[in-house]
Amino acid sequence: MGSVGFDLDLTLADTRAGIAAVYDEVSLRTGVFIDTAAVMARLGPPLEWELANWMPVEEVPAAADVYRALYPSIAIPITTLMPGAREAVEAVRRAGGRVAVVTGKNARDAASTVEFLGLEVDEVAGSVFGAAKGPALAAFGAAAYVGDHVADIDAARAGGVVSVAVATGVYPVGELRDHGADVILDDLTEFVEWFDGWRTPVLV
Repeated sequence: MGSVGFDLDLTLADTRAGIAAVYDEVSLRTGVFIDTAAVMARLGPPLEWELANWMPVEEVPAAADVYRALYPSIAIPITTLMPGAREAVEAVRRAGGRVAVVTGKNARDAASTVEFLGLEVDEVAGSVFGAAKGPALAAFGAAAYVGDHVADIDAARAGGVVSVAVATGVYPVGELRDHGADVILDDLTEFVEWFDGWRTPVLV
């Protein structure tokens, strides 16, 4: 017990600038208008879902291929840690827990992002969103899942684990509460204090 799963985008990693830059380049290369500000305002769902807002469904797979080809060279180098992210991961490991990153981002780019940021994690599961994250969390043996999106609350519920919501994404505290998060933190700088208090009964 005491192992924790984390979402990646806007939970552990501030990927906003990188994602915006890739969407801008995809727009340039495909000739399709993409309002990057609108994309950032609902960041979280799978890439293909977002692209379908801007182009016919039959054009989405090719555009997604362009996006994923560009992501490593454009986005990863300008990705930064969210406040408290490193300390949160280290707190779990220090307590003898394991850490998984479970994310809608494809596994290749998720693993590369984690490596670039220097986070020590035990497992990366990619290309899963919302309740579809549940099986990955259960298989990992997570006791809690931390994420910024209401879909991450659904993920925790599907995995049978404690839902820890951080208000660092597009959803404010009130919406996270209304969606049923078990724990709500303003950001990951509050995680260590919460985790140290929570893990004692969990690890006994």
